[in-house]
Amino acid sequence: MTTVSLSDVHAAHARIASGIYRSPCPPSIPLSDLTGCQVFCKLDLLQRTGSFKERGARNALLLLDDAEKVRGVVAASAGNHALGLAYHGKLLQIPVTVVMPRFAPLVKVATCRRLGANVILSGETFDDARRLAVEIAQQEKLSRIHGFDDARVIAGQGTMALEILAEVPDVEALVVPTGGAGLLAGVAIVAKSLKPSVQIIAVETASAASLSAALLAGKPVSVPIRPTLADGLAVGKVGELSFALAAPLIDRVVTVGEEALSLAVLRLLELEKTVVEGAGAAALAAIMGDAGAELVGKKVVLLLCGGNIDLTILDRVIEHGLVVDGRLWRFTTQVSDRPGGIAKLTAAIAAAGASVQEIVHDRTFGGSELFFARVEVTVETADHDHVDRLLKTLQAEGFSVQPSTRSR
Repeated sequence: MTTVSLSDVHAAHARIASGIYRSPCPPSIPLSDLTGCQVFCKLDLLQRTGSFKERGARNALLLLDDAEKVRGVVAASAGNHALGLAYHGKLLQIPVTVVMPRFAPLVKVATCRRLGANVILSGETFDDARRLAVEIAQQEKLSRIHGFDDARVIAGQGTMALEILAEVPDVEALVVPTGGAGLLAGVAIVAKSLKPSVQIIAVETASAASLSAALLAGKPVSVPIRPTLADGLAVGKVGELSFALAAPLIDRVVTVGEEALSLAVLRLLELEKTVVEGAGAAALAAIMGDAGAELVGKKVVLLLCGGNIDLTILDRVIEHGLVVDGRLWRFTTQVSDRPGGIAKLTAAIAAAGASVQEIVHDRTFGGSELFFARVEVTVETADHDHVDRLLKTLQAEGFSVQPSTRSR
């Protein structure tokens, strides 16, 4: 396959139906209230391995010939494509080797191994892993299944759009997290074929803005990658085929930063009681910004396409989100080192309705004033307006306050 059509996606949908969960796409009252849009969430994070990647993986595996199935397959993946191949390879009794970058989340590495895949950790980026996967495919005569630049995979991912349009036929915009653009291509092909008026909004991370670069250049180009919470979108170059298919169908590209991603993960935890990885939360991050203002009142489907966040960093993501949201604030000030100095400070904080989480007291390196100590205080607040009120209260009580940066 060198292209993908609507009929290819329909065929894929029938082919994979027995092994793929038809995930729901319910309306979200809290996210609608938050954004002003009529928000629906396609919950493909409820797939067995926690992401939409199972769709393309199963379709590609089923299209192998008998000899290819016996020899097995190899793929490079930051995690979710590897999980999809490992799981469905096990179900279909097809040997699977996956090459993952060394930064791949531990939960994804461990799960791939538990599912019986041969996992090789190599390189710092997806491109490093991809190069090794190509070498292994040639040396061991394995079929290589690319995670996003493979027509079989793109057709499989497009099945998500068939389900969305069946459940929300009057949808006006689809918000699609985008890394290599395989999901984007599949979804856009279906949506624009069946409902040409629907807006296709692609969301990329600022740490790997390869789609924007490709659109600017008119072809896929390599961009530098920085560490990102949206590790599933950390692709330095969109796929050749996926870009060619998707580019004519995109209405808008939204680039989101790390603060927006952290806040989106936090909002989904609080409002939807749903654990979403950074890449999956990118859709919400987009409509909490300028893109959402343009979609107010419209029916919008967010593709929550992955839930495999690394639990070892989840607490940091939550705290970072709280800082971005103005619900954790840290500042430095000086207090008298005599009895009652700290009490005066905490009384002022309490009077402003904030709660002290932590105080670090430094006499030795607090400055030249012998009878004063520097303290670094972390407080729990309601929002940014509450932070402003607390700052004014502290200043009115005579404290010189130096706010810390947002990092925690």
